[in-house]
Amino acid sequence: MIKKNIAVSASGLIFNPDTGESFSVNPLGADIITFIKEGNGRDEVAQKVMEKYQVEKASFEKDYDDFMDLMQTYLLIENDD
Repeated sequence: MIKKNIAVSASGLIFNPDTGESFSVNPLGADIITFIKEGNGRDEVAQKVMEKYQVEKASFEKDYDDFMDLMQTYLLIENDD
C-alpha cells in the first residue's frame, strides 16, 4: 500500500524519492507507516497502535482514514490497478 521506496526516519521525516519531497509526521504517523511497511494489514496496525498509544478503536479508525487520505494526496501510496 505505501510505496516501497518511501523512506521514513525515526524522527518522522518522510522522503519520497519519486518527487524529491519531504514531509514530517508525528511519532504516531511514523509508527503507522512503519507498521504498514512491515506488511501489517489495517487490523494489525490498529491493534499495535491501540496498544502503544492507548486509543479506542473508533478514534483510531477515523484518524487512520484521515492519515491515509493525506498519504494518498501526497502520492505516498501505491495505486491499486
